[in-house]
Amino acid sequence: MILGDRSSDSAAADYQPARATLDDLFRLALQRHPGALALTDPPDREYFTDGAPRRLTYAQADRAISAIALTLRGFRLPADSIVGVQLPNTVESVLVLLGALRAGLVVAPIPLLWRTTEMTATLGRIGARALICCRRVGSLDHCELAMEVAAETFAIRFVAGFGGDLPDGVVSLDGVFNGAGGDAPPLERGGRPADHVAAVTFDVTPGGIVPLARNHAQLVAAGSAIVSATGIAADAAILAAFATSSFAGLAGTIVPWLLTGGTLALHQPFAPATFSAQRGGERCDTVVVPGPLVGRMLDAGLFGGGDDLKVVVAVWRAPERLSASAAWPAGSTLVDVAAFGEIGLVATRRSAGGKPAAIPVGRITAPDGHGAPAVIEVARSANGTVALRGAMVPSHPFPLGATRGDRLRLKVDDLGFVDTEFACRLERDGKSLVVNGAPPGVVSVGGYRFALRELQSQVAQIDGAGSLAALPDLLAGSRLAGAADDRDAIRQALTTQGANPLVVAAFRGRRAGRASAA
Repeated sequence: MILGDRSSDSAAADYQPARATLDDLFRLALQRHPGALALTDPPDREYFTDGAPRRLTYAQADRAISAIALTLRGFRLPADSIVGVQLPNTVESVLVLLGALRAGLVVAPIPLLWRTTEMTATLGRIGARALICCRRVGSLDHCELAMEVAAETFAIRFVAGFGGDLPDGVVSLDGVFNGAGGDAPPLERGGRPADHVAAVTFDVTPGGIVPLARNHAQLVAAGSAIVSATGIAADAAILAAFATSSFAGLAGTIVPWLLTGGTLALHQPFAPATFSAQRGGERCDTVVVPGPLVGRMLDAGLFGGGDDLKVVVAVWRAPERLSASAAWPAGSTLVDVAAFGEIGLVATRRSAGGKPAAIPVGRITAPDGHGAPAVIEVARSANGTVALRGAMVPSHPFPLGATRGDRLRLKVDDLGFVDTEFACRLERDGKSLVVNGAPPGVVSVGGYRFALRELQSQVAQIDGAGSLAALPDLLAGSRLAGAADDRDAIRQALTTQGANPLVVAAFRGRRAGRASAA
């Protein structure tokens, strides 16, 4: 599936995107050192999901990827069918991504806290044909959730999962680790392979959730931008404490791992003691963490205790908070990644004084060190918002057939710039800008984004006297706070409807002695 004609796309015509697919990059690393360690699980894996922690070499990972690809091909899904994936930060999340791509399918990573309401609406809109999950994350049975979603989503024909005691109707994927099966060669397809869609992620606008599709070249361009800004070396040991269910998550963790051909250690956010043990035990020289946590992690000593650490990548899902972040001390390199929803990202290295750098206006070009010049162009729109175009930025509607009359679509101007709706101001020199406001009507809670009006409407339908507001929070950006005469009733109704747990928690009982303004 190729969206649009690149030769006629004026915004991308000057950018020569990567020719390699994500699977090509993996195979290159496999050929170079098949016995090297490729992927490791969080050591506390059994605390939050089934199965003992795994450590896979590139050869072992390749066999599992091919086994997943062959299993998915056995479902007889048409090429470019969309597969929803809802998994925690375990090796399976990476293997399923690469296995689905090797099978000629498109992956739609789903945030872990999404429940029936969000999943049925979005997976139905993009026509997902299959859903892959695990039996549990914490106390929630995600396979049961997946079966409920499949029952309400006409297009989903298959549900597959990892873990023991799977419900009837869920295909077990645990056998992909037994070493059986053969190679799954990539499918032959027209055009340049890297121009085919690889993943669909979900942006949030004031009007609701918008699916955005990325091809391999766009993902590699974004990952290359981060690698260039950080200077991550070949064979790096990367500790990823950031979920891969977003564009920034894919570009900031999986793609740099594939580009450098090193080791990717996965961490389920967030357990400080486990993080510290992983960083030391795996001798990680690079860590990827949520931006708002960096200051507290530094204060807690999680970046000290040895000199292996060279690079900290801080991903800001709420980039308006970046300019007020604490200074970074001398030592390891800190690179801030400002993620503008699912539209694009800009990676900037902290200055010598440790303060965050302003975002440069104009083209940001990375050296062509991996065969993929990573270019993004930044501008301030006439509305005073950040606008982006370039090799990593989507410009075509998705799914195919989406019309310009659809209220849930990208805002693309005549020059190909996509309006992110993040408010910004230009610095005095006019060469850089500072983000100073989130899109109106969109609330960010710990990396999850919501259209506040939709949430308020959902609450009003349950209880006309109930209300929901977003309050500032130093760590999470915002927190949801609900008011109702019968909190238990509205919380139960939201749970029954399959609402996001963050919304349900907004109506939890107030603790005694807590100020009413809280």
